[in-house]
Amino acid sequence: MNARIAHRKHAFSTRLVHAGLALAVIVQLLTSLPMEPPAADSVGNGFFQIHQYSGLAAFAFVFAFWAVVCVRSPGTAPGTLFPWFSGSRLSALRTDARTHLAALLRRRLPPHDSQAALPSAIHGLGLLLISAMAVSGTVYYFINTGDPDAGGAVGAVMLVHRTLANVVWVYLFGHAGLGVIHHYAHDVSLGEMWSLERDAARPGSDSPVAGKESAPSPAARSR
Repeated sequence: MNARIAHRKHAFSTRLVHAGLALAVIVQLLTSLPMEPPAADSVGNGFFQIHQYSGLAAFAFVFAFWAVVCVRSPGTAPGTLFPWFSGSRLSALRTDARTHLAALLRRRLPPHDSQAALPSAIHGLGLLLISAMAVSGTVYYFINTGDPDAGGAVGAVMLVHRTLANVVWVYLFGHAGLGVIHHYAHDVSLGEMWSLERDAARPGSDSPVAGKESAPSPAARSR
């Protein structure tokens, strides 16, 4: 189906905050490589300043993302993103994990399903990871004393922030890499998440569509 007339899988608010958060996190990671934090005899360089302010932006987008997750429609339900306290959702997660493992053992790409239990749970863990990263960085911004060797709460927060940064690198490459693989396998179009075109509803229809020329197909309306 032409992506122009397909029913959007992600609401405009989800695509907007996802794009903002992803770009802020990428800037954070890239600036962490050449940045020089303040020392006893020098101030931080320009990359450090960019890292700080992009971190505050990431915190704002994280807050917005959580708000969107709680109220959005359509979109993955919070219970699917965080299935850890539901017996039925954990059972579905185990079943889906076995399905993915069986496909990989056959050297096949698991079928893409944005509502599947395993990918949704991984996305939920990613949101928690980025949230912890943004919160720890923001807390450090407000409580640091300018001493790069400070201990106590300042040192503890920075230890958490630096440790999580390594995990974020792994998540970013894994998340983006699988997205590209599924894109070129024609399971999903990256444009569905990265398009910032607002959804429009045709007169007399309650279903949002991506374009103005055509209404969604019966298959799209049935989802």
